[in-house]
Amino acid sequence: MMMLAVVAALWSWPATSEEALSPEAQRGLVFVRTLCSHCHSVDRISKSPLSIAPPFRTLHERYPVESLQESLAEGIITGHPSMPEFQLDPGQVADVIAYLKSLER
Repeated sequence: MMMLAVVAALWSWPATSEEALSPEAQRGLVFVRTLCSHCHSVDRISKSPLSIAPPFRTLHERYPVESLQESLAEGIITGHPSMPEFQLDPGQVADVIAYLKSLER
């Protein structure tokens, strides 16, 4: 009986935030984990490994994340030498934007 209660509890356990992501946002998460997480926090709680790199969860507080579409497509160029230049294809742009939008919730 106890085992049945444990299984029932696990079955009703809420999905993790990653499981709740749309396919586009999930691909965006994979992209930012791979290429951005060395410097930026790409989740909802951790600090950015590089102190001057803003956590992605706060980007929407500065400006609408949709405004990054053009920069991501044309190449993000920043004023500090440690940031590599990225130029994403349209699918990658949509995926990253979808992930950033998921952090607004």
